Amino acid sequence: MPQTVKGVIARSKGADVELVDIVVPDPGPGEAVVAVQACGVCHTDLHYREGGINDEFPFLLGHEAAGVVEAVGEGVTDVAPGDFVILNWRAVCGQCRACAKGQPWYCFATHNATQKMTLTDGTELTPALGIGAFAEKTLVAAGQCTTVPEADAAAVGLLGCGVMAGFGAAVNTGNVRRGDSVAVIGCGGVGDAAIAGASIAGATTVIAVDVDDRKLEKARHFGATHTVNSRETDPVEAIRELTGGNGADVVIEAVGRPETYEQAFYARDLAGTVVLVGVPTPDMQLTLPLIDVFGRGGALKSSWYGDCLPSRDFPMLVDLYRQGRFDLDAFVTERIGIGDVEAAFEKMHGGDVLRSVVVL
Repeated sequence: MPQTVKGVIARSKGADVELVDIVVPDPGPGEAVVAVQACGVCHTDLHYREGGINDEFPFLLGHEAAGVVEAVGEGVTDVAPGDFVILNWRAVCGQCRACAKGQPWYCFATHNATQKMTLTDGTELTPALGIGAFAEKTLVAAGQCTTVPEADAAAVGLLGCGVMAGFGAAVNTGNVRRGDSVAVIGCGGVGDAAIAGASIAGATTVIAVDVDDRKLEKARHFGATHTVNSRETDPVEAIRELTGGNGADVVIEAVGRPETYEQAFYARDLAGTVVLVGVPTPDMQLTLPLIDVFGRGGALKSSWYGDCLPSRDFPMLVDLYRQGRFDLDAFVTERIGIGDVEAAFEKMHGGDVLRSVVVL
């Protein structure tokens, strides 16, 4: 029988979110219903509300979540009722050209649930990133459920988006190795996760760059060995000075703006790597002298979801968390109720939180 539960929707562009009744159907073939235990409030949800992703309103928001599988549909064998899972938005298909090449982290045909969740009047909802987890229960493709060792859902659920994006930008995309020097520009949740990833991977110099001294202090907790306030100091010169005049081996841009990307480009060592994990808006443009692109060598990469493979990366990171080697708890600034999402969006603007997490 379909279930009626509470969920948070964005009904129209820029309007305050609403807590309403939504209808969750029984899982069909290849689908699962998950009882959500916790879901982080991510900037991507705010982008959905502001119409920055698409205009397929109303949206069922929330995607950075963990919970317990309640029911599965026909043909589902990888997860079962009772499994503790982190939800992901890269349910690899196993058949596209990326998967066929043995690169499933680039999968071009990721799965979502076929059925739609709806309002009680039958209006179809568009789930954020195919998940829609600001809800007591949600319907997803079974491949979006990654079974992990049971842990605090508010902490490990953040691996479902922002923390994985940052950690993976350093470890998977940037290929940070022992002894490397790394600079991270932008020390929000994604940037701090990149700092943690670089530190865990063995980087010996990890430079945090931001305009907010509060964020820079927090970055030290995640493994930054040096901090640079780019409002007061030229970050390119500072990074070079801290790396013997050379620039960093890997520079991770976690802001998503042309001016900070240019800083990242010139702050790397010759043949170094720049990783863009900050999300730009569609109107942004970048101009660089082509001779500098050619002459500096190295690699310019973008990192989509930290180039992660959830089935590989989520359990490993949860293990690191349970061992006390990756402090996911430090990303959780506050735990809030499902009715407090709009207030959490307001706190984002002030830079007061790494993550507000809805606990159900």
